Amino acid sequence: MNDRLLRRLSDMGLYLANLDETLGLLGLGSVGVELDRLDQYSDLDFFLIVKKGSKSKYLDSLFWLNDVYPLSYWFRNTVDGYKILFADGVYGEFAVFEEDEMDDISYSEGRWIFKKPQCDVSNVQSKPFESVYSDDIDYAVNELLTNLLVGLQRYHRGEKLAAQRLIEIHALNRLLSVLPSIYVEKPVHADKYNIERRIEFRFPAIAKKLPLFVQGIENLPASATHLLDFTISHFTVNEAMVTEIRKYLIL
Repeated sequence: MNDRLLRRLSDMGLYLANLDETLGLLGLGSVGVELDRLDQYSDLDFFLIVKKGSKSKYLDSLFWLNDVYPLSYWFRNTVDGYKILFADGVYGEFAVFEEDEMDDISYSEGRWIFKKPQCDVSNVQSKPFESVYSDDIDYAVNELLTNLLVGLQRYHRGEKLAAQRLIEIHALNRLLSVLPSIYVEKPVHADKYNIERRIEFRFPAIAKKLPLFVQGIENLPASATHLLDFTISHFTVNEAMVTEIRKYLIL
């Protein structure tokens, strides 16, 4: 448990709750409802909800953070928020929203650090979420195969970086997206927005194979071979496509 993060979030809540324009502070991720996975490597993720017309005040100046604990680094990475580092090494990411904006964004369930009575925002995303896991296995498998083919073509052309992204990122992600159809998932918090997060804990059987699938930019044919063989062993695939891919594995 990372008590320092929880104390920082609590201190922020006590400070912000006394300001007129604030409506609520929502802790997310491992400082939200997933406290059981909070550890020394966790960071501070949160939303600050403010009254209409107040958003710019809390984005143009980070006085409300510096007053709680001095910042040593801040970077505005979106129109709504920042990535920050406090002087004691606590790293965080946050966004500021006015209350009526919350209906238009998607977010995982959070934990209220404080919420004023006039705030009508839910702690759960208000719009439907599109899962990173594929319900269309045929689509995912065929995307994987075409990623392998084009990736290997680019590898042999000398475009190794472009090839690496197609083979070890895009093709592998397509495989990860259909893992629930192969393995029983362990009861570990999934990240709805990032398919790679905690994949080793949720599907332990695949963890042992990851080094085979990701062998690096100079060994892409080996990575592609293992991805292809694994896919063939679990799914029905087009033989012509497999034959074409294998041509580039023996060049």
